[in-house]
Amino acid sequence: MSVKLRLARHGSKKNPFYRVVAADTRSRRDGRFLEVVGTYDPQRNPTHVQLDGEKIRSWIAKGAQPTDKVRALIRKAGVLRPSADGAVESAQG
Repeated sequence: MSVKLRLARHGSKKNPFYRVVAADTRSRRDGRFLEVVGTYDPQRNPTHVQLDGEKIRSWIAKGAQPTDKVRALIRKAGVLRPSADGAVESAQG
């Protein structure tokens, strides 16, 4: 099973709120997921990002790949740091 860390959209029309989830790549965007690892609210000023670094590092260690937007959110939050080849590395180790 291939796992991605991606955004699942919630909230009402024209008022998006996202959960950062670990999900099987075959499931729909807002469908079944394995675990919620954070939230992202782009409507707040400044945007609000809350991530569980331990869960994210655990999923990446198991082989989960973050999407581009989630990778940017993770780096901005300081959970992971970029490496020379574009992959992500743990900020702790």
